[in-house]
Amino acid sequence: MKRVLKPFFLAAATVTLLGGCASMTPEECLSADWYQQGLHDGGRGQSMALVEEHREACAKVGVEVDINRYRAGREEGLRTYCTPSVGFDEGLRGRYYSNVCAPALERTFLDSYRQGRRIYEAQQRVDSLKNDLNSKQYALERAKDDDSRARIRRQMRDLDDSLRRARDDLYYAERAARDYRSY
Repeated sequence: MKRVLKPFFLAAATVTLLGGCASMTPEECLSADWYQQGLHDGGRGQSMALVEEHREACAKVGVEVDINRYRAGREEGLRTYCTPSVGFDEGLRGRYYSNVCAPALERTFLDSYRQGRRIYEAQQRVDSLKNDLNSKQYALERAKDDDSRARIRRQMRDLDDSLRRARDDLYYAERAARDYRSY
């Protein structure tokens, strides 16, 4: 029984993995409204390179991308994406910007993106230092001798100082963003 099921599971896993790589499923390709797909991709800040992935995925089922409709939808989606509020949210989530906004919209988008990104990075630093401090606490509890405990306590004091500064950075980043967004 095991010999019979093993090839089946391997084949199923291969299909799942290969299917997961396509930007669109065969069903999505067959029913695609290219304007709506462009609108969706543009609204997520996707680069135009994604249309090539759509072309490859859909060519397998004999569907051609209507590039003009896709491009028109994507341009509209980018106007929704390239706003200061979306820029801030993208930075706050730690997402990367793919240089997709038109020059007229990019400056304000990037200003807000940087504000959000500054908060994200400060929060990441705080979280990392907390984890380091917890690890040192664990090591302190397991230390066998006084010299080790003294060394770990010094490291914990240094980490605690760094954590205090990181929390200050986070506070000031949040405050700067609040002040910036209130204009």
